[in-house]
Amino acid sequence: MSEAKECPHCGTRHKERTAEEQKKLLVRLKKAEGQIRGIEKMVEENIYCPDILVQVSAVTSALNSFNKELLACHIRGCVAEDIREGNDETIDELVSVLQKLMK
Repeated sequence: MSEAKECPHCGTRHKERTAEEQKKLLVRLKKAEGQIRGIEKMVEENIYCPDILVQVSAVTSALNSFNKELLACHIRGCVAEDIREGNDETIDELVSVLQKLMK
């Protein structure tokens, strides 16, 4: 993989993101995190179940938006570069990720 670099100490792959990419992703995650904290409070305060379910749906939507943004960055960066370099195995990896996301 062209942009993913493996850590020699732990074997985890890393990818450097632009400041703009990182900011967009973190904003989406922080939004979902705040929503989850709100749901925790709703449960603690014994809020009516349907009201909590609506908020859980909003978190799911926020995480789906995060996935779409991250996937777009991955395709534009890592996948496109790997294909240009002839590393076709990245296509199999992308297909596998899409299959997991579409469960």
